[in-house]
Amino acid sequence: MARPLVAIVGRPNVGKSMLFNKLVGQRLSIVEDTPGVTRDRLYAPCEWRGRKFDLVDTGGIEPDTDSEILQFMRQQAEIAIQSATVIVFVCDIQTGLTASDQEVASMLLKSGKPVVLAVNKMDQTGMTNPDIYEFYNLGLGDPVAVSSIHGHGTGDLLDECFKYFPEADDEEEDDDVIKVAIIGKPNAGKSSLVNRILGQERVIVSDVAGTTRDAVDNYFENDKGKYLFIDTAGLRKKSKVDDRVEKFSVLRATLAVERADVCLIMIDANEGVTEQDTKVAGLAHEAGKASIIVVNKWDAVEKDDKTMDRMCKDIRRDLAYMDYAPILFISALTGSRVDRLFDAINQVANQASMRITTGMLNDVLADATARVQPPTDKGKRLKVYYMTQVGIRPPHFVIFCNSRELFHFSYQRYIENQIRATFGLEGTPIKLTVRQKGDKEGA
Repeated sequence: MARPLVAIVGRPNVGKSMLFNKLVGQRLSIVEDTPGVTRDRLYAPCEWRGRKFDLVDTGGIEPDTDSEILQFMRQQAEIAIQSATVIVFVCDIQTGLTASDQEVASMLLKSGKPVVLAVNKMDQTGMTNPDIYEFYNLGLGDPVAVSSIHGHGTGDLLDECFKYFPEADDEEEDDDVIKVAIIGKPNAGKSSLVNRILGQERVIVSDVAGTTRDAVDNYFENDKGKYLFIDTAGLRKKSKVDDRVEKFSVLRATLAVERADVCLIMIDANEGVTEQDTKVAGLAHEAGKASIIVVNKWDAVEKDDKTMDRMCKDIRRDLAYMDYAPILFISALTGSRVDRLFDAINQVANQASMRITTGMLNDVLADATARVQPPTDKGKRLKVYYMTQVGIRPPHFVIFCNSRELFHFSYQRYIENQIRATFGLEGTPIKLTVRQKGDKEGA
């Protein structure tokens, strides 16, 4: 993970996120004409001149503010600056040089890091806008004229950043990194868990619901393995998702689930499983993701020797469709049992990637059909011929039979339970496809 890191910083609403998206080549960062939309640091891999590096978008820096959220954003930007190989400082030609720009520039100069000055919204081609020359007053060298909308000047900008990259070594991509999406309703403690794991204030934590808007990637490595934790915006009820930015956040969390290998479904121990929790868990289930139900804030619950059992029964009742997911009780605040998460993540990730030979599957199938006879309808009996595995993450099995209509859901469930009883497959959903004679491949 020694790739160069390029941090994009600047005051709010100068076009940092749009530039980030243009450089990355996809709309990862939320773009809106409202100052303060990007709050956490957002990472994405990039490549220029054959060299791979990471790009980080930061929240706008307001040097002097009483707003708690804006102060958090400044802290996040400062952390990005500290860890960056090179900093891209974005200014706006339309508003010109401001006092805030000068204060941010002073902060960057004190950091001692290489800084590339990008003057954005230079949308016209041809003659250079003479207003660009006032940005020399920042003392950061030659400004690079860019247009984040049209992409003008982005190559020149990356060339300037490239000059500060260290010599390339034979970096190997980490294929064994487990991507973990942390999902749940607002204020379940998702960001607190990320910070507890990382041991630093990597993600904004606040009691204000909706603080995390982007899905933020956080790499972490320990003796248990390599992980990429994706902290997501809390998913609200749709009736409460009333502004465009919030809708982007819901989409971002959904996309984070799609990217993930494992989903941690955060439940607030004080509230138990709510209707919104069932919808959040349903996202992971429908996407076929290995999942762990993480009950957070367990330290805040008054308990006796039966409290945990009662909570488990309630969760199994309310999330009956996820009876395969293990339940873990933790406290992100105190760190209690958080270390157990890594073994659980490794376990469910391995189970979701398990491959079972056709011979072993058909031994289980023969035993299952001998114990419980396949159903009949109007004198016609279901005949199950054989079963094979065709995919992983989730494990996907195809069963061939004489009639799909006779293969009732209850008998499919029975076969699935027999597979689980034999091979485990804890923490992962199972996909079962039934085919009958005459079906074409892929039907």
